[in-house]
Amino acid sequence: MTIQQPYVLFLGDAPDPLAAKVAQGIKDWRPGISVGQITLPGCKADMGLKNISVKEAVSLGAKTLVIGVANRGGLISNKWMEVLKEAIVSGLDIASGLHNLLRDEKELVDLSKSNNTQLIDVRVPTINYPIADGKKRKGMRCLAVGTDCSIGKMYTAIALEKEMSNMGLKASFRATGQTGILITGNGVPLDAVIADFMAGSIEYLTPDNDDDHWDIIEGQGSLFHPSYSGVTMALIHGGQPDALILCHEPTREHMRGLPEYSLPSLKELENMALKMAKVVNNNARVVGVSINTSSMKKDEAMEYLSKVEKEMKLPTVDPVLTGTKRLAEELANF
Repeated sequence: MTIQQPYVLFLGDAPDPLAAKVAQGIKDWRPGISVGQITLPGCKADMGLKNISVKEAVSLGAKTLVIGVANRGGLISNKWMEVLKEAIVSGLDIASGLHNLLRDEKELVDLSKSNNTQLIDVRVPTINYPIADGKKRKGMRCLAVGTDCSIGKMYTAIALEKEMSNMGLKASFRATGQTGILITGNGVPLDAVIADFMAGSIEYLTPDNDDDHWDIIEGQGSLFHPSYSGVTMALIHGGQPDALILCHEPTREHMRGLPEYSLPSLKELENMALKMAKVVNNNARVVGVSINTSSMKKDEAMEYLSKVEKEMKLPTVDPVLTGTKRLAEELANF
């Protein structure tokens, strides 16, 4: 799917900044693609953008209103409807990653048809993806894999793409989840793709490219997570990664949502992920480790990074604390 830019970010009546994390991700990682923000009374989130109306957004060149806020339950609130309807009538597309789909809102659907605009449900695939064939493609690919879900794989990938671009290297972040898609404007909503076509969708997402171009693929799930291992396997086999980056959060006490399952060690992750990657790319190798130390004090975090680097014998970074330059250099010298 492709989402037209520039955006106007709709924050609605977000009760706190965390509720607008999608908008925050767009603002942080793609500064300049949003012409402003639209808020409702009581909104407690602020992206630091100019507060504007729908009319002003159109005059500033906006093409898509992005719902950058998620309320409790991921529902399209009745309080938002007047703004959404005004946006459609004004010629704006609407994009949403909410569980409650735009296409199920009859009033919005009817308005969209009569005004020739798009309602884009990021969680719904819009392409008939092929079944994977496992054929080798030109170009290079890097995939972040994790010891658990929600551990920093997307953040690592986006930060790495930015660092590589700053170094003058050819790199593209390939989004596989709703937040990543809204940040970049395109990608594959992998968790909504029918199982037989998941690996094929990643082949589709990362086609032939220049020999020195890197696709930085957004990771999902974990090979060790009983609930979400399938999506990780599809990424590995469909992505045919040349390089793997191991992601970990050291303060996790158990798998997300599964108190009875502990996290694997980084060494276990390295062995398992590399074995699976070599099924489709015998030259695959692990190039580094990315640690999410956000729950640790700085001194403790730096000590932990040093410890992991010695144990794993791999460049070890925290994308926020140390940046990803060392990982980018590994790919540059691959």
